[in-house]
Order: sequence, then C-alpha cells, then structure tokens
Amino acid sequence: MREKILIGATDLFLSYGFKSVTMDDIANKLGMSKKTIYQHFDNKTKLVEASTMHLFEFIADGINHICQLDKNPIEEIYSIKQFVMAHLKDEKSSPQYQLQKYYPSIFKNLKDKQFCVMQDCVIDNLNKGVSLGLYRQDIHVDFISRIYFNAMMVIKDDDLFPRNKFSIPMLMTNYLEYHLRGICTQKGLEILNNNINTNQS
Repeated sequence: MREKILIGATDLFLSYGFKSVTMDDIANKLGMSKKTIYQHFDNKTKLVEASTMHLFEFIADGINHICQLDKNPIEEIYSIKQFVMAHLKDEKSSPQYQLQKYYPSIFKNLKDKQFCVMQDCVIDNLNKGVSLGLYRQDIHVDFISRIYFNAMMVIKDDDLFPRNKFSIPMLMTNYLEYHLRGICTQKGLEILNNNINTNQS
C-alpha cells in the first residue's frame, strides 16, 4: 500500500506541482481515504519527502544501469537525458523550483544526494571520453563535473528560464550540446553531430 501511495503521489506532484496537490487529490486519484494515507505518512511534508526520495532512487538506479551498458560517453549522456525526461514528465510543473521554494530542507537533502550520484557518473563519463579520444586531453575533469551539475540545476530555475519561454526538453537539449561542444575532440564532434542529426530526423 505504501508503494502504491508513493507512485500515485509522485505522479501527481510531477504533473501539477508540490504546492497545488492536496492530500484529498491524492486520495481521490488512488480511490482511498485520507485516513489510509495518514496511516503510512503523518502529513503532506512526510509524503513529499518520501516521494522525492523514491523518485530519486528510481532515477539513480536507471542512470547506473545506463552507465553499465558501456556505450560511448556521448551516447551515454543522451541516453541518460532520454531516460530522465521520460520519467520526469518533462518537468512541466517545475517540481524542483516548487520543492526549493516550499520545502527547502527536503530540496537541500535531495540536491546533496543528486550531486553525489551525478558527480560520480559525470567524472566517469569525462574520464572515459578522454581515454577514448572523444574529449580533449587537457580538460579539468573535477571542474567540469561541478559546472555540469550546477548548470543542470540552474536551467530548472523558473526565474531565470521561465516556462512560457523555455521548455525543459529545449533547455536540456541545448545545454548538452553546449557542454559537449566545449570538451569534444574532432572525433567526438563527429559522433555528436551524427547524434544530433539522427535525433532531428
């Protein structure tokens, strides 16, 4: 039952935002009473926290699985992007922005966990790209991995990139190309251009 509540609540939070979804909305979606939800979660804040951690663990497992497939690092980045976008509903409701605004302590905890996962993944990706000759030999791996993480957080800032002008898929696509063009060798650029052309066709 707890798992059912987490899945249903997460779906609503991603679709409509953490602020606007009520416990009544979740109960109605799941066809159960609020009393049943409160047997598993003391209040909405506890449910928001559990939902964000549940989604984080699912996404982290998916990313780890992709990283184990031994794709070339450029394809790996795009595969991770596709996986994340598919499970975050294009983040139409700006969940990160709402989480940061209305549940700052949960947001900070989530951000710390995201950093640990992404830092390991991005560093491995950068090192693999350098060893394969797809990324430049002179890149500063630790610097770039931290810039990458922070840029991923910043592009989800509604104040800087309002949703009526910038969709998350557009921001993600443009940022990944920006990131890769800055570090790719000529060999890497050929793979990148091929990947872009394939996805546009």
